Amino acid sequence: MKNAQIVGWSHSKFGKSSAPDTESLMAEVIAPALQHAGVSAADIDGIFVGVMNNGFSKQDFQGALVGMAMNQLGSTPAVRMENACATGSAALYCALDFIESGRGKIALVVGAEKMSALPTADVGDILLGACYRREEANVTGGFAGLFGQITQHYFDKYGDCSDALAMIASKNHQNGVQNPYAHMQKPFTFEQCNEVTDRNPYVAAPLRRTDCSLVSDGAAAMIVASADVAAGLERAIAFRARTHTNETLAMSRRDITSFDGAKRAWAESLAAAKLNLDDLDLVETHDCFTIAELLEYEAMGLAEPGKGADVIRDGITHKDGRLPVNLSGGLKSKGHPIGATGVSMHVMAAMQLADEAPEGMQAKDPRLAGVFNMGGAAVANYMSVLERVK
Repeated sequence: MKNAQIVGWSHSKFGKSSAPDTESLMAEVIAPALQHAGVSAADIDGIFVGVMNNGFSKQDFQGALVGMAMNQLGSTPAVRMENACATGSAALYCALDFIESGRGKIALVVGAEKMSALPTADVGDILLGACYRREEANVTGGFAGLFGQITQHYFDKYGDCSDALAMIASKNHQNGVQNPYAHMQKPFTFEQCNEVTDRNPYVAAPLRRTDCSLVSDGAAAMIVASADVAAGLERAIAFRARTHTNETLAMSRRDITSFDGAKRAWAESLAAAKLNLDDLDLVETHDCFTIAELLEYEAMGLAEPGKGADVIRDGITHKDGRLPVNLSGGLKSKGHPIGATGVSMHVMAAMQLADEAPEGMQAKDPRLAGVFNMGGAAVANYMSVLERVK
């Protein structure tokens, strides 16, 4: 059986939303996604929802909220997935499995999160649910503190590359200016990102504010269909390969200066797709913190261990570079509403391949894209190779 294909999508504006909850956020994207795909609610055989929650809302049973957001979907089988920051990709991959197993022909995937309604301290504690609390819950700075530790260990091993992290932040903010869905459409220069100031203090040294993604609200939806159904619709973006790998949850039990699970995911997907990294036209990768994008350069094979800084210094991942990374602005600029992120990243790549990205953000005639989304500190790793087929 041929792989399931993306046939439509919708994306809300990320940021601090006036929508009170995930039900309202889902309602913003479901009908537009159906319309974009050219299908009706009655055509949907299964619904797959990605919401982390973990305390962002007292309302759980989030899969059933799709039927509340759109009454016509109230009797359609629905399920909710959670896999930390890879929650959206977990929902998407389950939808793909559903289609490819023959259980259904068309599925709706929705990712959403409402994060901004709670105090910052509460948000930080909720996000620590994606760490190994027995050992890591008391780290100073919350999840940023964990990635601050990763950064410091990397610097101790290979040398300080704070300048490269600032280059990554500046690149992604420059890209985000062109993305109308982005939380922060504001450019930052290298100097602004590299200097420690009152406006850019250390959040979890050596990470500065500009090294950290944003607390965001938002939703994204996607329609996936079997190949035979997709053949009769307007567009089709295929999964040439997709891989899910895992790494040990506790940071104490692995080398945190190397994202080994991510490396395996990239290698397996490229091998399954019968491609080399140079065959890709663009990549959307998980830059929850700038050190994550740098480590992902090494995981995907752009650099040897300890040499990731050279990738950004040489301009390889800039918009006009050999392999543009995060043309959407990434999590750094676009925002990171946890449950929506994995769906959003796939939407951003699919937009590019369909030549439907916003003006100024659209790459020139891309045909192949990589999408890497991770949960926790590179614990759950999802890697997709997308290809335009129609």
